[in-house]
Amino acid sequence: MFRFHKSLDVITLFHSPARPASTRVLNILKQTSAEASEPATHTQAPDHSGQSKVQRTDFELNVTEDPPTGDQLRSILEYLGASRAGELVKGAKGEAEAMRKLQENAETFIRPVVSHLSVEAASGA
Repeated sequence: MFRFHKSLDVITLFHSPARPASTRVLNILKQTSAEASEPATHTQAPDHSGQSKVQRTDFELNVTEDPPTGDQLRSILEYLGASRAGELVKGAKGEAEAMRKLQENAETFIRPVVSHLSVEAASGA
């Protein structure tokens, strides 16, 4: 029987190697990705049927030093709320200003930022 394999969700890290916080986030994501793709052993996953099951999910880690595209920034601001644009782009007071400032100077983007785009959300499913 033929099965479609579910595509992995993509986690994007907008990274700045010069920032210690960004390096810490990168290390955590790499470790989490490695652990999620390893099968659990008997000692790692004993039977705790009375407890809620924590499910590990594989994901694709995308690390970039580039700033987000306009669509990526818009998506992040939709999640955070436009009133928090200044937390992503220095001096921005809303989405339009964040977009303008980012186009003028990519260094106004404040890193690290982690963005998750599920395949279902990307495809509209």
